[in-house]
Amino acid sequence: MFPLWLIAGFWGLLSGSALIIGAVIGYYFKIPQRWVAAIMAFGSGVLISALSFDLMDEAYKKGGFDSTSIGFISGALIYTLANVILSKAGARHRKRSGNHQKLEKEKDNNGTAIAMGALLDGIPEAIVIGVSMIEGGAVSLVAVIAIFLSNIPEGLSSAAGMKKANRSARYIFSIWLVIALISGIASLSGFIIFDHFSADVIAATTAVAAGAILAMLSDTMIPEAFAIAHNYAGLITVIGFLCAFLLSKMAL
Repeated sequence: MFPLWLIAGFWGLLSGSALIIGAVIGYYFKIPQRWVAAIMAFGSGVLISALSFDLMDEAYKKGGFDSTSIGFISGALIYTLANVILSKAGARHRKRSGNHQKLEKEKDNNGTAIAMGALLDGIPEAIVIGVSMIEGGAVSLVAVIAIFLSNIPEGLSSAAGMKKANRSARYIFSIWLVIALISGIASLSGFIIFDHFSADVIAATTAVAAGAILAMLSDTMIPEAFAIAHNYAGLITVIGFLCAFLLSKMAL
């Protein structure tokens, strides 16, 4: 029997590995941008459902409205402030699959900002996986599956954009490999750090992650999906939402 902290790290690493899978697809296969946008929309719907019916609901049950609402708004604020800083540094188009990222040869290329932005997007998701294991020792499979499914289009779209910016395969896959490893560490840390905290703190932490994820979706994934899929983005997002919703009910 493996210790719970190690299992938490495994689930975080597993969900983060989807970024690498997506990056491989985006780099080595020529996927039409409309398909990339559709996958982004589907992933957005999956995450919206997961944070609504799994993260926020669980936070409310543990800490009530005050802890949940404070954590939710705080997560959105923290993400937004960090995203504004990184966007100004050049990470605004980190999830764009088109010709939006600056070329590698440009003097003011945005490689570091893109890496930090991708890290910013992934950390809240990973932490909440570890936190979900604190009571009962069982991971929230709905959250893991939702994050895994949403990470594939994130890695796919971003890697496709990086390739068009003439970034090397070594650079691209190094970024996603490191973020996948950090996802495992973040999940492990979430379990260890918050294991002995009160229910209110755990609830607020879960809500912080939910707020950050929703802000990330609104700022990056949904705009990318709509920019290309246009009128179909909403329908595809709804389908993704419904799939995750059904999954959450089947897991009960």
